[in-house]
Amino acid sequence: MHLAASAIVLSIRAHGEHGAIVRALTAEAGVQAGYVRGGRSRRLRPILQPANTVLGDWRARTEEQLAALTVELIHSRAALHGEPLPAAAFDWLTTLTASALPEGQPYPRLHAALEGVLDAIEAAPAAWGWAGSLARYELLLLAEMGFGLDLSACVATGAADDLAFVSPKSGGAVSRGAAAGYEARLLPLPPFLTQGGQADWGDVLAGLAITGHFLARDILIDRRAEVLASRERLVERLKRAVA
Repeated sequence: MHLAASAIVLSIRAHGEHGAIVRALTAEAGVQAGYVRGGRSRRLRPILQPANTVLGDWRARTEEQLAALTVELIHSRAALHGEPLPAAAFDWLTTLTASALPEGQPYPRLHAALEGVLDAIEAAPAAWGWAGSLARYELLLLAEMGFGLDLSACVATGAADDLAFVSPKSGGAVSRGAAAGYEARLLPLPPFLTQGGQADWGDVLAGLAITGHFLARDILIDRRAEVLASRERLVERLKRAVA
């Protein structure tokens, strides 16, 4: 087995005295794991940071064997790990992706979307510039994992206009008229999730409430407490940024 590819670093776990097992997302080969000799050394620690883009070279004698991995830095986002909101966003995005995706299966749309969100976090002057894309990434991940939400038409009437809520049970959109009297049982649907465009803070938090509900229910069932703690830290920091 030999693979050389650009990859986004998702997770690093200590292994042995100095090494590390690294999982990274490639565009064509999906999530790939590998053992990096000296991965916790002073030279490699700045390179092996979640959200960094590296050129990875994976080599193994068989497909079943954990590959030996060497890395070269392509693009570092390590400086933003010192800023609370970007750091929390990097932590959640990489943790979610590493937890949700099976190894060795290609998800080119997710790779492109993740790279786009990471670039937006890096480029935007404040969180409002990237928070909406975070919710869109979560929505895409749900769809790619087979749990996509149907936000194209009302689940009750089939109408495609005046969609204002999402059913927490079916994951389908609900029009304002069909929701009358049941609003408290439904999740508000912000327009940016269906129509695109910029979102205000209220809409961003509403969008994250929708995706968070279905991620916890359908994707992170066995790892809910451990993985979602990362998301809770991010959402709390976003709420403090609004206040």
